[in-house]
Amino acid sequence: MITGSCLCGEVAWQISGALELMSHCHCSMCRKSHGAAFGTYAGAKAEVFRWLRGEDRIVRYESSPGFERPFCSRCGSVVAGDPHDGQVFMPVGCLDGDPGARPLAHIFVASRAPWHAIADDLPRFDAYPPGYGAPELGDDSRRRSEPGIARGSCLCGAVRFEAEGEAPAIVDCHCSRCRKARSAAHGSNLIAPRAGFRWISGESQLREFRVAEAKRYGNRFCATCGSSLPRELVESDRVAIPAGTLDGDPGGRERIHIFVGSKAPWYEIADDLPQFDEYPPGAS
Repeated sequence: MITGSCLCGEVAWQISGALELMSHCHCSMCRKSHGAAFGTYAGAKAEVFRWLRGEDRIVRYESSPGFERPFCSRCGSVVAGDPHDGQVFMPVGCLDGDPGARPLAHIFVASRAPWHAIADDLPRFDAYPPGYGAPELGDDSRRRSEPGIARGSCLCGAVRFEAEGEAPAIVDCHCSRCRKARSAAHGSNLIAPRAGFRWISGESQLREFRVAEAKRYGNRFCATCGSSLPRELVESDRVAIPAGTLDGDPGGRERIHIFVGSKAPWYEIADDLPQFDEYPPGAS
């Protein structure tokens, strides 16, 4: 039995069978939707899937004709989709425990984020693998970043922002909260100075969910499309920017993995970046 839920726990589902076709998708729409380097999805036969609670909490954003991206209206997590051709696809980052399946491939690698390097040896496809539908590349042509200014936006484009200053490092966080909030293998955050950050448009669309038992953790997202968005770090002069929402190349690169002690059992860290079970020494 496999279960999954959003960050706040109000939307939950169950699969009483095996997952199929698990893959990492690097298309720009998945990156924007999850605010992550890539989205990881798997399918299950519709007859073994059922909602446990929270269907009334789900908002669906039509990112392309006939293709909807569902998310929890309370916390912003991407959640499982509706049945299509006898299957239900879901973000693996929201699943609880070890689902048993493992990723089979990277897809839409032609749209890979410039700041993310694929280090494992899984098969790679520029779009869908042969025999799987038409390409869904999305809009990757918004106000691009330039030296000294990292720009970004949500999937629907209503919320836009920019961060000015030196290109900072990108931190990959594997904690269970980041995996639920981003519905992905891990969160990837560009940590930028608060003084150089500004909203360009869409502040009225921002929603924020705070984890009650956490001192600092929360998820800020767009009310229309659910994309994770920048948030000010508590007791800090920094802003955490979901790197998947960045437009173009921000200059910064992934530099470290944190909370590896909470890593998803289905995800392999294949690069040689430093790894820490929680925060690095001296950080908190």
